[in-house]
This record gives sequence, structure tokens and C-alpha cells, in this order.
Amino acid sequence: MKQILPNMWQWSWFSDEKQLDFNGLLLTIGEHAILVDPPPMTPEARTIVRRHEPIDYIVLTNRDHLREAPAYQAEWHCQLYVPEADAAQMEVNPTKTYKDGELLPGGIWVIQLKDQKSPGESALFIERGRGVLIVGDALIGKPSGSVSMLPAEKYADVTKAKEGLRRLLKYEFDSLLMGDGVSILNGGKQPVERLLTLPS
Repeated sequence: MKQILPNMWQWSWFSDEKQLDFNGLLLTIGEHAILVDPPPMTPEARTIVRRHEPIDYIVLTNRDHLREAPAYQAEWHCQLYVPEADAAQMEVNPTKTYKDGELLPGGIWVIQLKDQKSPGESALFIERGRGVLIVGDALIGKPSGSVSMLPAEKYADVTKAKEGLRRLLKYEFDSLLMGDGVSILNGGKQPVERLLTLPS
């Protein structure tokens, strides 16, 4: 668990299957403490999270990032927010579902992305400082300092999926925090621009 930005911490769990880090975030925004896409925690990470109790919300970016959310929801008695379009495909009872354009607690804007691996795939945008964008499976932070899409077989139509990601370029962000792979704390928009302006 390390502090990566003011009021933002990240911890990671290495996936042998995917050969990359699954990342979770702890955000303390205003009066709220929020976990995003939480993978398993080390004892050290849990200690830091406990320092910020009560945990108010767990927010998931897509159906496949359920990870340890049910266990942590039970442990911290917090609310669970999931994308409305993915909720029916998840084995969990969320406190609330959210949809595109919604403003979540802590001033987090929802950006739902079309034609991705799951219908509810959403990025989370925090308009503070120079802008922070949080992505789940929309982009992968691999190799370090770059971004990539999931393997083509994960999409019904990879060309449409890439086109759906172009919406991210409408937002001004400097930090790109990844659910999978390596986050980019400065200059995060440029690798996204490079990826999405390359020929398919």
C-alpha cells in the first residue's frame, strides 16, 4: 500500500494467471473514504485502510472487478456501488447501481464506455488538481508507462471497442490510475492518445 497522490493510496495483488498487478484504491475525499475495485489486501494495506475508518463506499468499475468487495463490504459495513448495466451478471446485491453521467459520492463522475468487455464498463473521473482518471478493464497499464487494450477476443468487436474508448479523450486528466497493470501518475493522457490514434 503506497500513497500515490494526495488523499489516494494504491495496493496491488499479483495475478499469476494474468502476469500483472490487480490494483485497488483507497480514496479519502472530503468526508468520504472509498475503496475502488479492491483485490486482496496484505496486513500492511489493511492497517492503512483501518486508519481511515469508517469506510463509506466500495465502487466497482465493472462486473469482473468484484474481487474482494463482498468480504470487505461485510467487514466494514459499507455501501457497494456497481454499474447498472452489469448488476444482473454479478453474484452480489449492491446497495446502489450507477449509470453514465452520474455523480458519485466524493465528486466522482461516471463515464460509461460503449462496446467494451462488459456492458457496464465505466471509468471514474475526479476533477481535482490536474484531473484523475480511474479505469477498470477499459485499459491495461502494460508495459509500464504505456497503455493497451485487452486481447481482441475479449470484445465482440475490437474496432468498436477502441472507438468507444475515444470518449476518454474529452476529459482533462494527468493521472491515470489502473485497475490492472501500472498506473501513470503524470502525463497519463498522452499514452491514451497514442493508443487511440494509432490505426486499428
